[in-house]
Amino acid sequence: MRPQILFPLFAEVTSLKGVGARLAPMIAKAAGPLVRDLAFLAPAGVIQRRHTTASDAVEGEVAIFDVVIDRLIPPHKIGAPFKVRASDPSGFIHLIWFGGSPRQVEGLAPRGERRIVSGKVERFNGEVQVTHPDYILPVERADEIGRTEPIYPTTAGLPARQLRRFVTLAMATLPELAEWQDAAWRTANGWTGWRASLERLHAPESEMDLGPDAPARRRLAYDEVLAHQMALARRRGQRQALPAPMIQAGEASTALEAALPFSLTGAQARAVADIRADMASGRQMGRLLQGDVGSGKTAVAAMVMADAAGAGFQAALMAPTDLLARQHYQRLQPMFAQAGLGAVLLTGRDPVAERRPRMAALADGSAQIAIGTHALFQDAVRFDRLALTVIDEQHRFGVSERQRLQAKGDPRLGAVHLLSMSATPIPRTLELSQFGDLDVSRLNEKPPGRSPVTTAVLPQDRIGDVVGRLRAALDRGAQAYWICPLVAESDVSDLAAAEARAVDLRKALKVEVGLAHGQMPTADREAVMADFADGRVSVLVATTVVEVGVDVPNATIMVIEHADRFGLAQLHQLRGRVGRGAAQSACILLYANAGLGEVAKERLEILRRTEDGFEIAEEDFRLRGGGDPLGLRQSGFPAYRFADPFRHRDLIAAAADDARLVLGRDPELTSPRGEALRVLEALYSWRDSAAID
Repeated sequence: MRPQILFPLFAEVTSLKGVGARLAPMIAKAAGPLVRDLAFLAPAGVIQRRHTTASDAVEGEVAIFDVVIDRLIPPHKIGAPFKVRASDPSGFIHLIWFGGSPRQVEGLAPRGERRIVSGKVERFNGEVQVTHPDYILPVERADEIGRTEPIYPTTAGLPARQLRRFVTLAMATLPELAEWQDAAWRTANGWTGWRASLERLHAPESEMDLGPDAPARRRLAYDEVLAHQMALARRRGQRQALPAPMIQAGEASTALEAALPFSLTGAQARAVADIRADMASGRQMGRLLQGDVGSGKTAVAAMVMADAAGAGFQAALMAPTDLLARQHYQRLQPMFAQAGLGAVLLTGRDPVAERRPRMAALADGSAQIAIGTHALFQDAVRFDRLALTVIDEQHRFGVSERQRLQAKGDPRLGAVHLLSMSATPIPRTLELSQFGDLDVSRLNEKPPGRSPVTTAVLPQDRIGDVVGRLRAALDRGAQAYWICPLVAESDVSDLAAAEARAVDLRKALKVEVGLAHGQMPTADREAVMADFADGRVSVLVATTVVEVGVDVPNATIMVIEHADRFGLAQLHQLRGRVGRGAAQSACILLYANAGLGEVAKERLEILRRTEDGFEIAEEDFRLRGGGDPLGLRQSGFPAYRFADPFRHRDLIAAAADDARLVLGRDPELTSPRGEALRVLEALYSWRDSAAID
């Protein structure tokens, strides 16, 4: 239940004076539908005004003039502006309106009257002029023009001054709330209270007061990330309180480990130990397994799936594509069979006649392991004793899809354990923000036998040399990826098109060249990629659809055209498609002949220097900075109002520690600070707006 003290903030904006049915949608677009959203609308900038005279006016400044209206100058032709000449003791100031009616202008600036005028100073033909003044007021109302004024991000049809007035009305509803920040922490940072900080944000004296390092902004940012971390920590606690099957390692996983063609790395062994401890606890596991490309996440998943199956339960591995599911099955099924475990493949593309016996085997328990796609959580699929779900490339699935698979478990056995896997290394800050309710294991070692990938950075005009070297490699039996940023010719004429490049390479190389891109039907695209995986295609020209989920150990060459147009993390994922076997592999990054910008140059140099995906992820985060790094809002990252994930990463880490400490001491939040933190969580509740998810 939301605390009653917050009711005014969670009222619709129509509860504010002057907001009716016409304005409400505009305000909702600019800020949100609630009074709270207006109060949380941070200014985008600040106007600073200076009292001056005609002779001292500085072009580009926003000035305040004390003038006498001297003369009205109507337009001399259609489309010409309406002018008013005003003066002060030092000279003339011309006030300009385009499209204003003479009667309206005359009402604002009657001839012979004294007025206080404010606006941006321009100079035209040596004269001082102000186009569309911000204010024209009688002298007795001069105090209505502030020396500083916040500017809010507005929308069409809603004037900035009107939006500012509604923000002021929203701020008037702010309640006095008990302090939830630790007193020592607040003093150490020089922070004022929540309400005082919000009021300061809306009354900036300069741009610095709005910056991410301003004390008021940092205080509000910490409130926001603390609320989010509290919600994640409470969700984690609720999960850990759910009974789940107790699973111990046994003979099946020992046999499977013996069937692996390699020994586990130290990182893999540690991850397996972490997962086993979770599954043996009797409480529901929720763990994220992060592994760089080629680090062996699938082997870890296979070990713990064997644990579950060997203990008399079932496990399911869900992959985002038919091709990846089949690759997992082809690789794992023989090892599961050697361990005495039955595994079935279930995808939407399987004929019904093949699916039926597989589904029956899952329903009666004769198949202990299921590997498949979205088909696994369809209504017709039944499990006998599902106890573990493994989600590969977890970011490709929505929360509801993961939950639908977990819901296949039998409630009488307890909650289903969850292991999510990600091949995209995540910076620590984002890990805390996106997966703070999960435990995390990292694979930061590559299995033995993997050769490092040699990375070269070349200008686009060297493409002929690249094709020549590629031809020689193909003659030796190699396979290659060729990545293009576009599918077909477009207005962006300087970018290579995948279709055109495929035609050119067929002519130049005289080999079978496949083409895969996102506009193809899924079945056709996966058929081409399967031909490449089976060696029937020597070169695969593709867009970024091959970024994840393709494992072709024989592919040793990756060419990426216009690499300067790709993100650093994306380039690393693409490069990870090669170097998956013992043969020496190479990645060639081609950049525009016109040269590289400083950021693009640094990005490619980082990629050339290191293969450490976790280092690359941190560097990518640093280079992209704040705003919406890595497309985070499209991937479920919290849409923070005050916090900048990059500039406030220290606050996110501190908030995560604070949330764990508070809930460790006061899990029911019954202490005075706990009660205040309940209000904080409700204040930033994502259920009522896009503030936090």
